[in-house]
Amino acid sequence: MQDDHKLSRRHFAGVALGAGALIAGGGIARAAAPALTAGGPLGPFYPIQRPGDDDFDMTMIKGRKGRALGRVIEVTGRVLDAKGNPVRGAALELWQCNAAGRYAHPGDVAKAPLDPNFQGFAKLVTGPSGEWRVRTIKPSGYDSPIGWRTPHIHFDIKGRQARLVTQMYFAEDHATNAKDALYNELGEDAVTAMAQQQAADADKYRWDIVLFEN
Repeated sequence: MQDDHKLSRRHFAGVALGAGALIAGGGIARAAAPALTAGGPLGPFYPIQRPGDDDFDMTMIKGRKGRALGRVIEVTGRVLDAKGNPVRGAALELWQCNAAGRYAHPGDVAKAPLDPNFQGFAKLVTGPSGEWRVRTIKPSGYDSPIGWRTPHIHFDIKGRQARLVTQMYFAEDHATNAKDALYNELGEDAVTAMAQQQAADADKYRWDIVLFEN
């Protein structure tokens, strides 16, 4: 967590990128720069053995008929630079636990069962407008050596110049988010790591990622 005398990531973005907020001679304010997405730890369960299938649909594995257990959700968003411009061709890696709270990783000693139909890992590349999407299942919370972990999805994003390792949280899990030490370390920047449910469909979420690059 940042020291009190230091600027937060969100404040820094607003100060550093908003220095030219007034158009010369006109005094007209430009749109505020987007807040940088807060980073997070890589975690101990970054996949060692990659699944043969790593496409955007983590609920099914090619060659198998079954679907992963749990509530199917879809997350969409864009990768943006520090000025709010889309980052085309950004590479995203995603990994998460299954609906029972277990990672497909030899280091996870949880007693929860593995799900043979859950992909658990995906590789994505953003399109022309920086867009990306993934279909997965809502991860479970789980107990860990550092305490309770609220539902989250791990991301490793590589843009043109910047790399961001972070964890995406869910806005509706406010009660369990408040019990998660890593979430609480984000402070006021937690909002930048939060996926929001879409009003028209509770199983669809939106999360834009802002990288510290021009």
